[in-house]
Amino acid sequence: MYAICVLGNLLIILAIFSDTHLHTPMYFFLANLSLVDACFTSTTIPKMLVNIQMQSQAISYAGCITQMFFFVIFAELDDFLLAVMAYDRFVAICHPLHYTVIMSPRLCVQLVLLCWTISVLLALPQSLLVLRLSFCTHLEIPQFFCELNQVVHRACSDTFLNDLILYFAVVLFGGGPLAGILYSYSKIASSIRAISSAQGKYKAFSTCASHLSAISLFYGTIMVVYLSASAAPRSASTAAASVMYTVVTPMLNPFIYSLRNTDMKKALKRLLFHK
Repeated sequence: MYAICVLGNLLIILAIFSDTHLHTPMYFFLANLSLVDACFTSTTIPKMLVNIQMQSQAISYAGCITQMFFFVIFAELDDFLLAVMAYDRFVAICHPLHYTVIMSPRLCVQLVLLCWTISVLLALPQSLLVLRLSFCTHLEIPQFFCELNQVVHRACSDTFLNDLILYFAVVLFGGGPLAGILYSYSKIASSIRAISSAQGKYKAFSTCASHLSAISLFYGTIMVVYLSASAAPRSASTAAASVMYTVVTPMLNPFIYSLRNTDMKKALKRLLFHK
């Protein structure tokens, strides 16, 4: 699954950059999302595979902090990029005549840089604040990776500040992009309803179908993880649900964006078979 995830996302990136027809804002954001998905999975799964091979579940303190830092960065980047892609679809459908002017190459690069900056600024304090905590000698995390919330709540010292920053980040990281996505799609839905022909409605909706599937998968799996974690913090179902959003979702994204997309399928054929 890890190999399919990395290979699938790298193929999407190569197909986009090798085909001039795909040098548009939508595919620029998709290439960035594919890169983030490959990195997101790579923060946890290689270490898990090594642990399975070595028959050891240990991770060093420095390794745990580093894993948490990069995991938070790429999880937040995934979320922010999905929101940026929703804005791109909003402009394309609601303001088609001004699309190329609004979504200029400069703005696209600025939006991606903004996503990176916010993600790093949110991840840095959360990870650094873990350094101030003291832990017991034998620390067991009921996960297959160092999940921030699980690590913080295994501390022997006061975690009030960590919890405060964590809740603030969750509201900003979860609520902000989700609100942007919901607003964009409410406007898109209004615009699609105003289209008179059925064919026009289908064409407009089909440009959003892949993105909507990716959003549903991303938020759906995260909700399952945290609902199952709150119901049974140490259950195997929590770890299984975590696999869904750390491996399955990034693995499925290339299929979601390529199977329903004629341009992407043509680009992949040209890349793989030189046709």
